[in-house]
Parts: sequence; C-alpha cells; structure tokens
Amino acid sequence: MYPGTAEFGFELLVCRWAETAWPPEERREDAVVVARQLGTRERRWDTVVLECDPDGLAARAQFGERELDSDLLHVVRNAPAEWTWYRDALPDPGYPWRYVRAAVHRAADRGVVETRRRSNRIEIRRIAPYPDWLRRIVAVENKPDLDASAARALSAQLEHDVETALADEVWVATEATDSRIEPALLENLPVDVGILAVSFDGDDDSEAAGQSADASRRTAANVEWYPSEVTPDTADGDDERQRRRLELAERAYGRGWRSYHETMRPDCRHFELRRFDRALVPHCAAKERSQTAAECAGSCPEFEPEPPTWRTRGWPIEGGPGKGIKRLLDDRRAWIRAREHDRE
Repeated sequence: MYPGTAEFGFELLVCRWAETAWPPEERREDAVVVARQLGTRERRWDTVVLECDPDGLAARAQFGERELDSDLLHVVRNAPAEWTWYRDALPDPGYPWRYVRAAVHRAADRGVVETRRRSNRIEIRRIAPYPDWLRRIVAVENKPDLDASAARALSAQLEHDVETALADEVWVATEATDSRIEPALLENLPVDVGILAVSFDGDDDSEAAGQSADASRRTAANVEWYPSEVTPDTADGDDERQRRRLELAERAYGRGWRSYHETMRPDCRHFELRRFDRALVPHCAAKERSQTAAECAGSCPEFEPEPPTWRTRGWPIEGGPGKGIKRLLDDRRAWIRAREHDRE
C-alpha cells in the first residue's frame, strides 16, 4: 500500500518510479525530466514526463536551473549571434515593445543573454543557441482507486487530452489489484490512453530486522494497455503547439516534482521525511501518517513552529530541521538533473 490514504502519496511514488524506470518495459535512451501538478489553464496533469535529447538537455543547462517563461523564451530563442538592436533581432511579439524591453532586461539579469547600449539603443547577443532539447511529452493521470464513478469523471478529461494532443502520449496509473483482469481495463476509458498498474511489494516483517516496512517496499508498474501516439500529423508546422509545449517543458525543468516542500510546512516540528522504496515522502508525527499538501498548512490545528532553540546552539543542520529538509530535497533534485544531463 502506498503511504497515506489520499492520492497524493500515490502520486509521489509514481513520479519517483518514472524518474528511475521510464519508459515502462523499454530500455531508456532519452534523458527524462519528471514534474507533478503541471499543465495549462484548461488542464492540469498529475505527472508529466519529458523525454529529452541528452545532448540538448545538457546544453539547456547553460541557461540556468530556473525556468524560462514565455517572455524570456521569446528573447532567448531569437537572440542573434552578433550584437543587434533588440527590435531588429526579435520577431514582432504582437504586443507593445516596452514589455519586450522589460523581458530583455530580465534576461540580462539572469545571464541568459548579453546586452549593451549603443547610440541610446539596447543591443542583445545570445550566450549560446537555445537547444532543441524536448522530444516528447507524456501525461499521466494518477487514480489509485479507479472504480466506475472515478472512470466516468476521468473519461472526459482524457478525451480532452487526446483531442488537444498537447502531450504525445496519455496514461492512467492505477493501483494493481492482482486480479486476472485489472478493473481499469473494464472501464470506459478512451482507447488511445495507456494503463499502468502500479504495485508496492515488500516484506511487512522487515521491522523485525531493524528496517521499516515502508523502506523495504518496492514500486513497480506493469503495462496493462499500451497508449496510441496522439501527436497530430501537422505537429511540425504548428508553431503555436510547439510554443505551448516548450513553455510547459520549461516549467517542468525549473520546478520538478519535489517542489511539494514549497507548498507544505517543513518548518513544523511534526514534519518528517520517511523513506518509501527510493522515494522520500512527507510524514506527520502528530497525525502518525503521511499527510497531503492540503492538510499540511499553517491552518492545521496540529501545526507547531520549530522551537527557536532547534536553530541555535549547534544544531547539526544549519537553520533547523525544516531548512535541512528543503536542502535535502533540493539536492536530490539537482542530483537527478545532473544525472540526466550527463547521459550519453
């Protein structure tokens, strides 16, 4: 069983599994970037997997770890190799140039383009060509308990994903039941959507050997139904689709799925991290279970700030346990990014 009783714990483990084992049942050739709770104004996905060109992803690192928003992408992707007045270098954005000039200044502050002033004009020059690093986007909906009512509610969303084709593949991840036929296969889901049955196997008696049962569990996923490629035939010439996909990819690159610590309260004295297989998931000592992001807030009746003494008098983690948790998760994210950058 996954940690907690809500979809949140299942989602975290699916993300971690994707980081280590995507694509399912195939040898990994692309670099992989995984994000959670990401999408567009009309649609948000639980898990987003970016399949990336390894060399292109490594070249993307020249522009920093933070995401490039749409305005910055407009500047960076079109910045010339030689010094040029920015209004001659960049395509007409379709909105006032003063906003472009503001984006140029932001890009220069970030170090992703170079600027200089000549004859009272702002000239720009690229630091490097912006790489073609994104190959495919895979969207995954996480529904551990996919009963008939959940399938009906999800079906319209999945049909929207297939029709809009912003992602190249669409999957549903559900908890394996060990039935001869997984219940998800019997539900009325779009035929183009793949189905992953995720299982959590382990030794529940491992605590007797000094290891927690959660730490001994292993996350695995079996393909119950293969998805269809939903990329339209006109994708190569669809500039608007390519722009939206690249903006989505940039958000995934900059945020990553471990950003849950930014919407929870690791500065609470009850906040802990517990190991579940190869993932670190949040745990509330007051509730004695894995909590959701919605529960873990300043409004929680069990919330207690860390005592000031935890941050002083030689505490082994500078800044207190909450700061240490954030650093640990950030370091793990950086390690994963570096690993994918270094793939050959």
